[in-house]
Amino acid sequence: MLTFGLAGYMFKKLDYPIAPLVLALVLGDMTESALRQSLIMSQGSPMIFFSSPIAAVLAILSIWLLVSPVLHPLIRKAWERTRGQGYP
Repeated sequence: MLTFGLAGYMFKKLDYPIAPLVLALVLGDMTESALRQSLIMSQGSPMIFFSSPIAAVLAILSIWLLVSPVLHPLIRKAWERTRGQGYP
């Protein structure tokens, strides 16, 4: 109980929104069981997630959403450096 109290205090102190945490707690178990079933159906091959076009687009979109917060500041800095050198 003390651990969860400290976690709640830190979330409140860091102004972390509660909705993503609740969503993760509710959907996490279902997502894990669906992942396990898919991997069993494909005999352990993760290529099942890229076999259909819709699944491939959703997988690429999820990877982009995970990577974009890291890449966006780097791209912005590079763009500002090039603009400062007289490039359009």
